[in-house]
Amino acid sequence: MAIKVFADGANLEGMLDMYENGNVQGFTTNPSLMKKGGVTDYRAFAKEVLAHITDVSVSFEVFADDVETMEVEAREIATWADNVYVKIPCVTTKGESTAELVRKLSADGIKVNVTTIFTPEQVDEMVEAVDAETPSIISLFAGRIADTGVDPIPFVTESVKKAAVKPNCEVLWASTRELINIYQAEACGCQIITVPNSILAKRKNIGRDPYEVSLDTVRGFAKDIASLGFHILP
Repeated sequence: MAIKVFADGANLEGMLDMYENGNVQGFTTNPSLMKKGGVTDYRAFAKEVLAHITDVSVSFEVFADDVETMEVEAREIATWADNVYVKIPCVTTKGESTAELVRKLSADGIKVNVTTIFTPEQVDEMVEAVDAETPSIISLFAGRIADTGVDPIPFVTESVKKAAVKPNCEVLWASTRELINIYQAEACGCQIITVPNSILAKRKNIGRDPYEVSLDTVRGFAKDIASLGFHILP
């Protein structure tokens, strides 16, 4: 497949294992994943990751909720390594757009990964903001859109077309829920998809015969029934 698969997580051991085995082409992190992964020192964690992962992109997110402090943090994160992308949410918690910050950072040659994008208006704003010469990523939260009962594919497809005016801007399918999302993202024209480890593990099922999967499922049920010791008939 042409689409690049990025791992989404904050477990150093798992990240290095995937990197060394060539299973993914990049990595993203976020504060929620770091909390779940037990990371206690953000800078130390990032530096350890970057000491080992040097030739594929790794995205680290700013923590601040105001644009001024976001800029300071973003410029600091950008100094950590050449393969770092700085994740910037497209809005603050107060709904303030970060487009001008993205414009400023991107114009200065800082690689940004603009996250939490859900609407066509946000796509328009951020595609216009990123610099044509500086590599950038816009992350569309397709899975969370689908969680609202809306098909994200038309939105993603149209967003890819919009981003094409900036050849150095890649579109990323975020919040992946199912293995089939990888195929859907590629069909939409996305250059990248982030995939949790639990879904990456399912790639072993690609190409399996459905009948064999059916048998494995029935056998799994039978194993669980035996372990429960339940009986229907007296």
